Amino acid sequence: RSRRLEVADETLEESESDIYVRFMRSHKCYDIVPTSSKLVVFDTTLQVKKAFFALVANGVRAAPLWESKKQSFVGMLTITDFINILHRYYKSPMFVFLCTELYLQETFKPLVNISPDASLFDAVYSLIKNKIHRLPVIDPVSGNALYILTHKRILKFLQLFMSEMPKPAFMKKNLDELGIGTYHNIAFIHPDTPIIKALNIFVERRISALPVVDESGKVVDIYSKFDVINLAAEKTYNNLDITVTQALQHRSQYFEGVVKCSMLETLETIVDRIVKAEVHRLVVVNEADSIVGIISLSDILQALVLTPAGAKQKENESE
Repeated sequence: RSRRLEVADETLEESESDIYVRFMRSHKCYDIVPTSSKLVVFDTTLQVKKAFFALVANGVRAAPLWESKKQSFVGMLTITDFINILHRYYKSPMFVFLCTELYLQETFKPLVNISPDASLFDAVYSLIKNKIHRLPVIDPVSGNALYILTHKRILKFLQLFMSEMPKPAFMKKNLDELGIGTYHNIAFIHPDTPIIKALNIFVERRISALPVVDESGKVVDIYSKFDVINLAAEKTYNNLDITVTQALQHRSQYFEGVVKCSMLETLETIVDRIVKAEVHRLVVVNEADSIVGIISLSDILQALVLTPAGAKQKENESE
């Protein structure tokens, strides 16, 4: 009898392990699009400089780029582009004249987008596989851009329904057991690091945030790609020799501080914290508040959705 119970438990655990995969496959991208939301679109003839001021003025982080000649969307302009442009054209007169079309030609990456009828599973797969943070939902019939999907939006949607679903066993495991996140060669900066150096690290390491660590090794702040947009807002991008501390003085009063976690906290706790705090990553610290690693939204979605899906496929193949 006990053997039968063990088998039943294992079967239950297996069927629960891919519950989030099934949830994502049963919902469409359309389900997540809010009834009303702001979408800013730029024409490719717009000057880059003006485009970034427009992002700031509209309080958005990215905009699809429309090319009138082709009558279609050809790319996305994001904060990463702003950083790449500052990195490349700092103190160069070209910056003033650069239009988004020229910039696109230099850095051409085909536009990754998704249909509103595609599943949320496909959206997660596309975001992670293409290493992007913004996925425009484009109606294949009208060609209209409806919304920009992000890891944050998808995880928040999933978390809304989590309490109604059975909990997979891995949700009760801690970070140490699961091995989720990055724990080697973590890039960080100090309070007196010049902004230009931080931007160089963003570009070279292809990361989205830098923990700020004081002389004693404690994590005291975080400088993310999103903070760079303040340089456009303040029009201070001509002086990138100021320190990170000086640049962060202009951050909005809503900044809550660095959101942290420890290796001994469960995945369930971590999902709740990252969704509640509305941040893109948690800094993993030890008892002394020193940096141990970073866990991002894409690490979490990989663990909740893609890894169980992969495990399932392998089981099916072996059958």
